[in-house]
Amino acid sequence: MIKLEHVVLASPEQMKFIIEGMRNPMNSWEKSDSRTCRQDGAFCMECEHKNDYCLGENDHSLMQRLSNAGTDHRKFMRMLPVYVRITAPLYWWKEFDTYKVGTVANSCSTMHKIQAKEFTMDDFSCEHIHIRQSTDVLKETIDALNVFRDVYLNGGILSYENGNQKCYGKNDKEIWWQMIQLLPSSYNQTRNVMMNYEVLANIYKSRKDHKLDEWRNFCKWIEELPYSELITGGKR
Repeated sequence: MIKLEHVVLASPEQMKFIIEGMRNPMNSWEKSDSRTCRQDGAFCMECEHKNDYCLGENDHSLMQRLSNAGTDHRKFMRMLPVYVRITAPLYWWKEFDTYKVGTVANSCSTMHKIQAKEFTMDDFSCEHIHIRQSTDVLKETIDALNVFRDVYLNGGILSYENGNQKCYGKNDKEIWWQMIQLLPSSYNQTRNVMMNYEVLANIYKSRKDHKLDEWRNFCKWIEELPYSELITGGKR
């Protein structure tokens, strides 16, 4: 499971700045034909995007040529920001962390807030867990996590494998460790992420046919972004 929401793209002022810089090498600023369009958040009938900015044919053509020429020539794509709030399982985030350059993320913390709410099945990406044994294991794990959570918050008595018992007080770090190390990689975490079009181009090239549903859905989201053809190599 992956959820992408609260997408924030380049403002008209940023687009002007990016296009100006893109045209610096050839001093071709006078050929720029992009402009600010509607300001009420409605779809522009000319550019068919809800982004308050019309990218002109001249500017788009140059962007496409530079994009096709490779990373050395399409530096403008590193300046095109994309902000998005992503909720995905830890096993997906582990692969996403490969893309460290050009990304910034603020995540919900399992270190500090793992005990903040009761664990439920909705907290995990388990849409492919249909075999009874797998479902039973996950349910047992969630039950155990909730036992440790309750002891961490309120204190309590727990048993060791050898039959001995120990009374724990509130916020005992040993109980915190039980939750941290028992937490499955299917646990969903939310992060607010900043990327750019160059990072997305690298992701799209490497992950669009990946075996994980989350990556294929992420790449479909990329295809829906304004001017995604600069990333995918398609046509406008």
